[in-house]
Amino acid sequence: MKFTLSWLKDHLETDADAGAVADAMTRAGLEVEEVHDPIAALAPFTAARIVSADRHPQADRLQVCQVETVDGMKEIVCGAPNARAGLMTIYAPIGAYVPGLGVTLVEKPVRGVVSNGMLCSASELELADESDGIQELPDDVQVGAPAAGVFGAEPVIDFEVTPNRPDWLGVAGIARDLAAAGLGRLTTPAIEPVPGRFANPVGVRLEAPELCPAFAGRVIRGVSNGPSPEWLKRRLTAIGLRSINRLVDVTNLISYDRARPLHVYDLAKLVGSEIVVRGGQVARDTGEPEHLIALDGKTYAVAPTHCVIADAAGERPIGLGGVMGGESTGCDEATTDVFLESAWFDPLVIAQTGRDLGIASDAQYRFARGVDPQSLVPGMEQATRLILDLCGGEASETVLTGEAPAAPAAFAFDPGRVASLTGLEVGDDRISTILTDLGFAVDRGATWSVTPPSWRRDVEGPADLVEEVARIVGYDALPSTPLPDLGAPPRGVLSPRQARVRTARRAMAALGWSEAVTWSFLKQDAARLFGGGDARLVLENPIAADLDCMRPSVLPNLIQAAARNAARGHGDVALFEIGPIYLGDGPKDQRTVLAGVMSDRAARHWSGKGEDALFTLKGDLMTVLDRLGAPVASLQLAQGQNRDWWHPGRSARLQLGPKMVVAEFGQLHPRVLKALDADGPLYGFEVVLDALPEPRGQKSKSRGAADLPVLMPLTRDFAFVVDDGVAAGDLVRAVAGADKALIWDVRVFDVYRGAGVPDGKASVALEVVLQPREATLSDAEIEALTSRVTAAAGKLGATLRT
Repeated sequence: MKFTLSWLKDHLETDADAGAVADAMTRAGLEVEEVHDPIAALAPFTAARIVSADRHPQADRLQVCQVETVDGMKEIVCGAPNARAGLMTIYAPIGAYVPGLGVTLVEKPVRGVVSNGMLCSASELELADESDGIQELPDDVQVGAPAAGVFGAEPVIDFEVTPNRPDWLGVAGIARDLAAAGLGRLTTPAIEPVPGRFANPVGVRLEAPELCPAFAGRVIRGVSNGPSPEWLKRRLTAIGLRSINRLVDVTNLISYDRARPLHVYDLAKLVGSEIVVRGGQVARDTGEPEHLIALDGKTYAVAPTHCVIADAAGERPIGLGGVMGGESTGCDEATTDVFLESAWFDPLVIAQTGRDLGIASDAQYRFARGVDPQSLVPGMEQATRLILDLCGGEASETVLTGEAPAAPAAFAFDPGRVASLTGLEVGDDRISTILTDLGFAVDRGATWSVTPPSWRRDVEGPADLVEEVARIVGYDALPSTPLPDLGAPPRGVLSPRQARVRTARRAMAALGWSEAVTWSFLKQDAARLFGGGDARLVLENPIAADLDCMRPSVLPNLIQAAARNAARGHGDVALFEIGPIYLGDGPKDQRTVLAGVMSDRAARHWSGKGEDALFTLKGDLMTVLDRLGAPVASLQLAQGQNRDWWHPGRSARLQLGPKMVVAEFGQLHPRVLKALDADGPLYGFEVVLDALPEPRGQKSKSRGAADLPVLMPLTRDFAFVVDDGVAAGDLVRAVAGADKALIWDVRVFDVYRGAGVPDGKASVALEVVLQPREATLSDAEIEALTSRVTAAAGKLGATLRT
């Protein structure tokens, strides 16, 4: 919504400038978006007179003009066809920014002749959409007169209107609130009725009162349509509206002045003597909706839920009620008789019509928010007076069909609620004055009774009145009262299991795994694949036929999730879930597990080799167990003891003894994958979080100082010949225990069987990383450490390979 300062002062007697008005609007709750001051933009531009205009020696379409300016005589090159001696126009000096061109003028030659400025058109100053040449000013304008004063430029205030305040869509409504806020005195002129000179020859019939409850109209004959006077053009142009003709401009003016949309029909183009208001029609034979060519030149298909204005006994649509008129009855310069419409349309109907048809006209914008129902006749009277003043003619009597919605009902109000809800100490007289200035009727009896005005249908109770008083007094006056100090709120304490779940979730995410959340149920057939399917765990009333059993493992759900991803082109997945599994019918048979499934979709490589997914999974599993505080160094790796949904040769378990299994991991059995309709290979693990032993002692959550060695590490390689039955992990742990202070890491980098190695034996090559702490190791110390490593490996029957 935009308006000019002079327009506001037609309704508000005030000396405030645009900045003060914008500040007062903000304090009163109106969201000002911009204050555009064209006077500042036009400050460099002044009136000038062309003394002579001669043809440019190097260009036929250019003229070299001698111009009398505020800076004296200037030679300016001009290409406008209307540049001539004696013409008053607009001069821009060197250094001025021309907004319509987006350039700053500099002194430079034009075809060999230096131009000392520029002669401007209205479009180059953004005062018009287009121009045929430089601006022509009246001869009585003085040289050096500011262009802003010549064009009557003034500040324009642009603000956002909230949906609950349709009265702000008229300048009169803004002035009313500013007057209540103390910025000035409200001077909105009263609307005097125009008596009818003859009976209205056009009748109105409401066939759809649910779409349009009330419709008023009158005929004005003998009008002379044409271009609007300058004051009206300037007022509409300043807020971004295009002047069309006097009749249309009057309706646009009242729409912005009083928030009352109107429409004029060319009476000669109406068919018949009756206006019919109805819903859209559909052809019985074809089922096609009727169409309307609107004033914007577009054709719209009208639905039965849309409000249609029709003539010819209701057969021909001539407009979309509350949205846009039709092209067939539009007014032009040949119009002499008009039918003026002022109606009230249901806001929800108009809002839906705009959405359905993609129309956002000024009328639709206002009717969708709710126009004052009591403005039907006053708006028509104001438009009639303006049309008679600008176009002449005589008006008929007004016909009003239907009944507008009733005014809001009164309700009781206790002025003491202002203090109780806001903390503001406002006297009763001040509260009454504010509400009265805003248009409310206040009856100060033993109990106050307040009646909202017809344009404030958003006010429904006492709390709304308190808000009105608070915004007019000013939200900056609200007292600042700190909340009482209730002390620090008690913080929850996580149980060891909850803390372990949180740590596991963060550790898995840090390793690049994606968390999945699946049902705690699955199909009974799938449960049997993982040792479940017990009748005690079958649901009596499952939510779905394939979710009829409590899950004995998280793995089947994750396998199916990975299969769904692969079916959609995302085969490279690593999914994990933390949740319960159910092994029996009692609460003691429930376990909390961390499970994960990953695919082996390594990218193709020129060597034909990729990273083994099984070892990747094992590495991630050991990292997570370490983060959970599990005694990783004490875990035993046992193969060949996993349950039958694991691949027998590529799976293992981690345990702290035969009866304390911590985790199972490895490749999932192809038989299980086929039964679950999943392509392999897939690798997984399942950690029973309840089986992890609690850390001994209470560990501090804060980290200590980083222990960063200052000396360079060094490595030593060992190749041990061991029996094939000895696990490489056992050999690594034995070597690492030879000297826990110096040995930083032990890694297997080669396993060899073949020539030079006896049958039944294997050569396992280890890289031992030594990290000195206090001093560089001497040769003797290294030799002593080598002996301890060899001795530790010898306990497993390993000998150095020679």
